[in-house]
Amino acid sequence: MFRVEYTKQRLINWVTGNLCVKLDIDDDQHVYLRSVEPSSSGVDPRSEDSPAKGASSLCLNEIRLAGEGSQFGTSKRQIESYFGQRLRYVSHKEHDCADKKTLEIVTRDPVTNLTVTTCFSVYGDVPVIRSRVTITNTGEQVQTLQAVSSLVYGGLGLPTESWWRNWNVHFAHNNWFREAQWQQRTLSEVGIARSGISGGSRAQFTVSNQGSFSTGGHLPMGGLSRIDGSLSYLWQIEHNGSWKWEIGDYKEGLYVNATGPTDQNHSWDRKLEPGEAFESVPAALAVVAGDFTSAFASLTSYRRLIRRTHWDNSKLPVIFNDYMNCLMGDPTAEKVEALIGPAKDAGAEVFVIDCGWYSDDSGWWETVGEWVPSKRRFPTGLDRTILKIRDAGMVPGLWIETEVMGIKCPAAEILPPEAFFQRNGQRLVEHGRYQLDYRHPEVITRMNGIIHHLVQDFGVGYFKFDYNIDITQGTDVNASSPGDGLLKHNRAYLTWINALFGAYPELIIENCSSGGQRMDYAMLAYHPLQSTSDQEDPVLYAAIAAAVPTAVCPEQSATWAYPQPEWSDELNVFTLVNSLLGRIHLSGALAKLSDSQNELVRDAVCIYKEIRLHLKEATPFWPLGLPTWESDWQALGMDSGENFYVAVWRAGDHDEEERKRLSIPRLKGKQAKVECIFPNRFSGSYGWDISGHLLVTLPVAPSARLLRVGSVEEILN
Repeated sequence: MFRVEYTKQRLINWVTGNLCVKLDIDDDQHVYLRSVEPSSSGVDPRSEDSPAKGASSLCLNEIRLAGEGSQFGTSKRQIESYFGQRLRYVSHKEHDCADKKTLEIVTRDPVTNLTVTTCFSVYGDVPVIRSRVTITNTGEQVQTLQAVSSLVYGGLGLPTESWWRNWNVHFAHNNWFREAQWQQRTLSEVGIARSGISGGSRAQFTVSNQGSFSTGGHLPMGGLSRIDGSLSYLWQIEHNGSWKWEIGDYKEGLYVNATGPTDQNHSWDRKLEPGEAFESVPAALAVVAGDFTSAFASLTSYRRLIRRTHWDNSKLPVIFNDYMNCLMGDPTAEKVEALIGPAKDAGAEVFVIDCGWYSDDSGWWETVGEWVPSKRRFPTGLDRTILKIRDAGMVPGLWIETEVMGIKCPAAEILPPEAFFQRNGQRLVEHGRYQLDYRHPEVITRMNGIIHHLVQDFGVGYFKFDYNIDITQGTDVNASSPGDGLLKHNRAYLTWINALFGAYPELIIENCSSGGQRMDYAMLAYHPLQSTSDQEDPVLYAAIAAAVPTAVCPEQSATWAYPQPEWSDELNVFTLVNSLLGRIHLSGALAKLSDSQNELVRDAVCIYKEIRLHLKEATPFWPLGLPTWESDWQALGMDSGENFYVAVWRAGDHDEEERKRLSIPRLKGKQAKVECIFPNRFSGSYGWDISGHLLVTLPVAPSARLLRVGSVEEILN
């Protein structure tokens, strides 16, 4: 539904699905994003017309041009730009397609004649708005962009008194071996509070990433939530390179600004010739009338709608990979073939040969790039081993790094200099590798040939595309700036990935970057599968497994399970439970397990196959709240509509309490049936409290269980 209202100001009121979006156009034709609210939030409509709310709104676009900073305050904050203040309303229109609704607002700067088109999209009834901005040089002079915000939203938290006391800010650390660890802070703890300065302070809190590890350090996500749990905002920046977001106080409210690379933070600027256009990276904002964790259900639904359709996300095949706590990058024909039978018996449907298959020795880090099978490791041919995998009824897979070339790789002297990242004419070296530039046609041609050969001649049906260097320097080859070169490469790589799926629609490609160091929804809108971590300790992995659905849809979330013969049954159960509410990435010493240990693995895979088709449509929730790294207890739930699947881990015994109450609010006031579906013969007790709490007792640590909870009323019906 769409209407334009004329009041003291011109109001664009866009109601679509479960969101209501309001924009103001003032007498000077400035456009402001006044509010994005859930249609069913119960927010008093008069509050949106409050003077404080209107005064705290920000211009729709915050864009920096070379030579221009901030009109007020400080240029450290990416708001109040000269350019943004000059933009004037031109037009707006709505597009209504089967899968989404779109609102486009066109503005123009009369000084530079740059035209800006802001595109808001909403998919179905999901309360998430996606925003992207396109700047077109409709003038006659070259203009240089230095920052282009994807989404700017001011006036949050109003109208309320003491807004600085009423909100929490949320962000997530995402380090190697310690992914998706969310933090909550009060506004004052991040330096934002009442300052006594009219119009607001110069304070801001910023989370940023620089380089090609898009999630190396932090997830490209953040949030704000009312402390009473009545309203929450959750955003993500959908980019596989540099990005940042900031929050701050503006007049009597809060603002959030989400953007891709900038000059100030990432050495990015972009020259726009007359007639040229630049499009920002997308950003998405979920708005829910509920607590912060409830916003992840909406974002999960949105992620499914923006993702390229792939059969893997419908079938969720079980994957065996020979790397983690197994061959660890030292495959041979003998070692790999000894694992084919155990993997098949365990229930695997895909078998992946990880790194090392191309090298005669273990010192391959600086020589990778030719992707020719080692005759020493596979004397009768890698194709023979792959055929044995296929004959066992499993899809064969290989590990490969598509974006790098070792500094000692012979092919590094064959490709032209422009095929690699450079600065000032010098080829960049990072951790013994060169970075390939996917804008160069020879890079594309060469990699297309390698992939075609492995698919057509070897029968590979699955690739694990890994990436293990973080290029922070960018490249100045054929670019306005080093950051511009990196951004163009980022986009060219995604174009190549999309073309691969077009050429080989049955091919599965897993996105990996030292585990989860590129776990963003630019990559995951194309790749059906994401490696979540390189974590080798199953007990530490529990906090990652419980938290990673904040970053990745469960059906894309590949989590390692690596049982070992020397481990206790409880520890082997623990590692298996880690993977049961996502995608099983089975590894470990399967060929050395005892009969009873193998039975545990088979039981876990069997249960997974029973529930996996429910997981592809389920939404995550956290019965103990979002995980904390050092906690003795972790819990993750999946709401499939009909049932709730709950994984519970007792990782340590510092908390001597053996019993935990896990909240399932949707079942409050109902009788429920609780089953432990894996493992089915170990100690523990499980009960239900009609107050909406699951009661779990685990007498030893470490231990873990997978439970199924269903409403008795729904079961009877």
